[in-house]
Amino acid sequence: MKVLLIGDGQLGHMLGRSAIQQGHYCLLYSTRTQQVMPLASTESLALSLAEAVAWADVVSWEHEDVPADIIELARSKFLMDPEKITALTDRRSEKQLFDDCQVPTSPWQAFENETELAKVLEQSPQALVLKAARGGYDGKGQWRWQPQQNAEPLLKSAGQQAGIAEHLIPFEYEVSLVGARDKQGNIRCYPLITNVHDRGILSYSIAGEGWVSEHLQAQAESYFESITKALDYVGVLAIEFFVVAEGNEQHLLVNEIAPRVHNSGHWSMSGSNCDQFGLHMRCLTGLPLPDLLCAPTLMVNVIGVETIPGELWQAAAADCHWYNKQARPGRKLGHVNFIIDTPERGRKLAEFWAPRLQQLAD
Repeated sequence: MKVLLIGDGQLGHMLGRSAIQQGHYCLLYSTRTQQVMPLASTESLALSLAEAVAWADVVSWEHEDVPADIIELARSKFLMDPEKITALTDRRSEKQLFDDCQVPTSPWQAFENETELAKVLEQSPQALVLKAARGGYDGKGQWRWQPQQNAEPLLKSAGQQAGIAEHLIPFEYEVSLVGARDKQGNIRCYPLITNVHDRGILSYSIAGEGWVSEHLQAQAESYFESITKALDYVGVLAIEFFVVAEGNEQHLLVNEIAPRVHNSGHWSMSGSNCDQFGLHMRCLTGLPLPDLLCAPTLMVNVIGVETIPGELWQAAAADCHWYNKQARPGRKLGHVNFIIDTPERGRKLAEFWAPRLQQLAD
């Protein structure tokens, strides 16, 4: 099959590699330069977007914020309603989807402007997390508010755009579920992944079969099925959760979803018989979904540094991935996967390597 991907960042190239590995053809369309790009090249092709869409059997994306003009041009080649997906770039629509699917989340309400936000803060007896409705990632576009706090600075920052206010929920830790749904509604999910953030940016993820309790895994997969069915979704989708309470009372609250392959799923490039990129391509092209075999794996993001140390490139236990981007503090530039035997071993490796692989601020 011939696959056109909207976006030519590292996710697009990783998806393209999987397409070729499975015997398909793949082109990328850069929304930055408005050019059609072959895989692993800096030279564009003499094709218009319309010609690339006509060439393709199927069109997908590396990021859900697809411009409206591209959606209109490629509408017949998407495998699902793209407007259902782009609606999720607005946190108000995303939260409404959770409510409609009866998937539990932190209590929330929307605000449109500074005046409405002032009313929300005035009437709230509990701490809140404020999030811009659109944009913002890796901790950007988010603010915290405590009762009795001076609201004026937040009104002049968070209140300058539409957004949502969520109750600040005390949680034990964060996990994510990466899974896939094909055109026939078949679903495959990886084990729940434990995620550790630093200043709002994913620092590392640990994946291992059975390392998160079975009842949380079942709960997460149930929510995945409800959300993807409501979207009539085809492909890989990630859900981020907060784990709240303790022991047998533990349960999940959905934080947000990413209708695409996801950073927390990069461990699967080393730790699974079918990584998230291959799984997404199988969904797009109609290849059957395999039963997933997974090895315990640590993924450490490479953030803001100039290079991955040579000793990691040489280490048999490390699988290095470099995205060939210009380094700047806080920018994700690559990742390193380690096959591990215990969560404790994963945490020790992460605590050693994260400070050496990550520069989050100047």
